[in-house]
Amino acid sequence: VQLQASGGGSVQAGDSLRLSCAASGRTFRSDAVAWFRQAPGKEREFVAARRWNGGDTNYADSVKGRFTLSGDNARNIVYLQMNSLKPEDTAVYYCAAAETLRLCPDVEFEYWGQGTQVTVSS
Repeated sequence: VQLQASGGGSVQAGDSLRLSCAASGRTFRSDAVAWFRQAPGKEREFVAARRWNGGDTNYADSVKGRFTLSGDNARNIVYLQMNSLKPEDTAVYYCAAAETLRLCPDVEFEYWGQGTQVTVSS
C-alpha cells in the first residue's frame, strides 16, 4: 500500500491550496484517512480525518471552518481543501490511513505518505 501526498506550495496569507492523498495497492472504503502536519521544531499534530468513502469527519480546532475534506472514491483519492491560510499553517503535511472506523488523533495509522510542504507567508 502506498499513499502519495501532493499539492503543497508557497502561498500568501489568505490564499487557498488543495492537497491530495492518492492510495495505491488497495482500495480503502470505510477505513480512516487523516492529515497531519509538522512544523519545524514542533511535534506532528493532527489536522483532520474522515472515512475514505465519506461520512463522518473530525477536524482540529485550529482548522475548523477553514479546511475541508472531500474525496473521489472512484480514484481512491482524498482531498484537503485549505482556505484562508495563515502563516501558522506552514508545515509539512502528511496523509495517513488506518484500517479502523475511528477518526481520532490517537489512532495508530499504519500507512503514511511522504509529506508535502505548505508555506504561508504574511
